[in-house]
This record gives sequence, C-alpha cells and structure tokens, in this order.
Amino acid sequence: MASIQTLSDSDRRVVARWALACAERVLTLFDADDSARDAITDAVERTRAYSAGESTAADEISKRLVAVKAANAATTPAGAAAARAVAQASAVAHMGAHALGAAAYATKAVSLANAQRPEAVHEEIQWQLANLSDHERSVLRLLPPLGSDSSGPLGVGLLSRGILGTTIREIQAQIGLRAPRLSPEPRS
Repeated sequence: MASIQTLSDSDRRVVARWALACAERVLTLFDADDSARDAITDAVERTRAYSAGESTAADEISKRLVAVKAANAATTPAGAAAARAVAQASAVAHMGAHALGAAAYATKAVSLANAQRPEAVHEEIQWQLANLSDHERSVLRLLPPLGSDSSGPLGVGLLSRGILGTTIREIQAQIGLRAPRLSPEPRS
C-alpha cells in the first residue's frame, strides 16, 4: 500500500509547481562548479516539465538524486540549502510530501544567507504561503502532520528538526492542518 505522503500523480503535479517556486526563489544563493550548476538547472527544468504534465513520475524518480549530489558541490551552506530545496522539489514526482521539504530548505537557505536579519525567515514563510493557490493548499492538507507518519519524509527525521521542522509546522498550521491528538479525550 502506498504511503499517505505519496499523494496521487495529479496531486503531486499540482504541488510540484509551488515546491519549485519556493526553490527557485533562493536559487541565486547556489554557486558551484559548472557540472553542479548544470545538474541543478536540469532538475529545475525536469520539475517544471513534470508539473506541466510533460514527463512521467517514473522518469523523474529515476533522476531525483542528481540535485542532491549537486548540493554537495555548493560553495556556501546557504547555497547547499538552496540546492536541497531544488532536490526536494524534484522529488515531488516520487512523494508529494517533498513539496514541504522544498519550502523548508528554501527557508533554511534564507536563514543562512540572512543571519543578521532573523525576520527574513518569517518573511520567507509568508511569501511561500501567499504563493499557494487554493488548490495547492487543499492538496497539502491531504498530507499528515509532520512527525505523525513514518512512511515518508514527514516522519520523525531530518525534516522534523530545526528550522526545517519549524517551517513545515508553521506552513501546516497556516493552511489549517491540525496535529492529531496523542491521547484520547476523557469521556464525561
């Protein structure tokens, strides 16, 4: 059985657009050798094509780690986070939950590039929320709350900690996703 974090192919295509918009917003922070820059550019174009229905999930899944490897060539931590935002966006073809990972890594890139301006993090998250369409919001509401389902990237792991986790929790709260109760309410 597929994970709840996967979403349908049509829903993944919907949120891939937003994930890519989040990643592209910080892409200017990425600098690396020509090979790594080409890999990131290719991942952006492939994600755009997937979102537009011009490629298949199978094609994109087979190439989703290319951008992850390119992130290792970044010359700065902010650039590495920006490349990881692209990697997460390209992985939306595999699992829709990666859309939230793209937003989270974009926010991390902004945080690292603006250490003297902590309000930049809030501004970035607000931009991300403002750039969600109603349809994209409704698709993101289909995902489980961060940390409540271990069958994908929203489990307890890298995306649930630090600024990545804070960003995803904030987005999920703002779109109206409520965390599940951990224990049943007592009966009266």
